[in-house]
Amino acid sequence: MSTKISSNENLHFENLWVILILIKTYSIVNLGGFKMAEQMKAFVMKRIGEVGWITKDRPKCGPTDAIIKPLALAPCTSDIHTVYEGGVGERFDMVLGHEACGEIVEVGELVKDFKVGDRILVAAITPDWNSVEAQAGYPMHCGGMLAGWKFSNVKDGVFGEYFHVNDADGNLALIPKGMDYGTACMLSDMVPTGFHSAELADIQFGDVVAVFGLGPVGLMGVAAAALKGAGRIIAVDSREQVVPIAKAYGATDIVDFKKAPADEQIMELTDGKGVDRVLIAGGDQKVFATAVKVLKPGGRIGNVNYLGSGEFIEIPRVEWGAGMGHKQIFGGLMPGGRLRLEKLARLIEFGKLDPSLLITHRFEGFENVEKALELMRTKADGVIKPVVYMTSQRINE
Repeated sequence: MSTKISSNENLHFENLWVILILIKTYSIVNLGGFKMAEQMKAFVMKRIGEVGWITKDRPKCGPTDAIIKPLALAPCTSDIHTVYEGGVGERFDMVLGHEACGEIVEVGELVKDFKVGDRILVAAITPDWNSVEAQAGYPMHCGGMLAGWKFSNVKDGVFGEYFHVNDADGNLALIPKGMDYGTACMLSDMVPTGFHSAELADIQFGDVVAVFGLGPVGLMGVAAAALKGAGRIIAVDSREQVVPIAKAYGATDIVDFKKAPADEQIMELTDGKGVDRVLIAGGDQKVFATAVKVLKPGGRIGNVNYLGSGEFIEIPRVEWGAGMGHKQIFGGLMPGGRLRLEKLARLIEFGKLDPSLLITHRFEGFENVEKALELMRTKADGVIKPVVYMTSQRINE
């Protein structure tokens, strides 16, 4: 028995196909208002010593993940260590960058707290929060030492038209209303890493603290020391342009290591007593010897400096009390995570901290990422921190 389909029924099926196409189109539009291309433009480390632009596949979204479109990006000295010193070893066509804020364009089906269109903060360190290392209190080392540092290390970074964030519910936070996107980028790394140096050193109120290296991380270390109640903060650097910013964040004394050895100046300032805590946010392996020399017995050193080259760190035997001086050294990668982002953002939102003082250069347009990174490499034009805004809109409204 045969069945004939009338012209009206044919019209019905045609309309059905139109509806299905419209539904599919609508679902694509809801992924950020546009269809994401299968490929994207990205600024990469082509190999040690070489960077450039390439086209590569855009990242895929897993069930607990999110795909982000950048709103602003910031290069870091760590990117320089990675590319030009081979700090993490050889990489080929790896997307650079770990400092960004952005807008969600896709979320996995198991993500509960974030949706497409949310404008978000993301930390440079994005742990897997269900890992045993996270349960042990060291999320930054989930899956192995430093393995919570995924961007431009074990996977592509943020200097692409899209970037991937694992464990979105644990690693994202909403950008507060009214926050500048450049300031939001400082919450990726500069603020949380600088503050972690103060956490590692366990600063107590009234402590005398020395801060080595007044790049953006060190300046945030100064701010953190002040917020934690340090009585005196001795900031060590040789660049004149960072002095007023360090003082604005709470530095009470400035030591220029080019005028005389830093340890001699610090011991003179403290009448030979030394300091209770040392924060290390810059310099090479030799800075540890200086830190140990100025540290009191029972003191703590908090290091967050990325040592991109060299094999060993030398500790002066005598000044370390022949190994028995109770001079403790703590080096750590900052933890990352949503709760930390939300707490640090609150300091900015309610006027306790202003990281915008770090930003000396502002660019507009994705293509200027290359120029901003080169500025960080050369340290030209008095740069402390450059930021690249994707568009002319710079405030989260």
